[in-house]
Parts: sequence; C-alpha cells; structure tokens
Amino acid sequence: MSVIKETIDIDRRPEDVFSYVTEPSHITEWQESAVSATKLGDAPLAVGSKVKVTRRIGRREMPMTMQVSELDPPRSWRIDGIDGPVRGHVKGTIEPIADGERSRVTLALDFESHGIGKLLAPLVVRPHARKEMPRNEQHLKDVLEASV
Repeated sequence: MSVIKETIDIDRRPEDVFSYVTEPSHITEWQESAVSATKLGDAPLAVGSKVKVTRRIGRREMPMTMQVSELDPPRSWRIDGIDGPVRGHVKGTIEPIADGERSRVTLALDFESHGIGKLLAPLVVRPHARKEMPRNEQHLKDVLEASV
C-alpha cells in the first residue's frame, strides 16, 4: 500500500517546530486520535527512545509502543511502531522557508501489519489515518502559530 503523505507550511522557525513535534507530551495536543503519550524512561529523547501511545480508532483504544529510529534536529525524525497488530512508521521532515523564519513540515506515514492487523490496516486504520492526517497537520499549525 502507498505511503500517506501530507505537507503544511507553519509560521515558526524549524527549531521551534522540531522541538514541539518531537516532544511526546505534545502528541495529544495536535493528533486527534491520540488519547495519551508517554516517553518511557528518564533520558532525553534520542535514537532508541521509546514512547507508549494510546490511540482511539473508532470506539476502541489501541496502545502501542513507538521507537525513535532517526533524530536529526531540526530537519527530520522517524518513529516506528514496534508492537501490536498494526505498526505505524512515521517520517517527519522540516524544511526552512522564508530565510528560516517559516517551516515546511512533511509527514509520511506507512503501516506494517501482523496477524489480525492484515485485516484491520486496510479496512479501518489506513482510511482513518488518511482522513485524520491533514487535520493533524492543521492542528499542529494552529497550535504553533498561536503560541508565537
């Protein structure tokens, strides 16, 4: 299946966007389906860090563990699902625009399915994510631009 990819321009510097978007405690502020998100462990976020995220898909809450596999401030990050029947893989990039005063944020999301997830991903999870992702990017823009 194809990657779900969305891009939005935000009136904030790349450093500001990166620090906000990669902070697990902010996930529920800009992602509609995120019910909770907690970084596991006390060390600063780094490659190998794990985040426990619970999402509401329909009427069901689905906990999952995500692991940071790339962190290149303030340009890009990648976080991958490491458990559960449907594992999300998110790649984010931030491109400076307007001489670095604004940012172009691109999120690319794909899924890996296991067991029952082979049925859930194409029928439930992927369509839900395809609808939600542009709204999430708009929430991200609204939150970051309101805090200037």
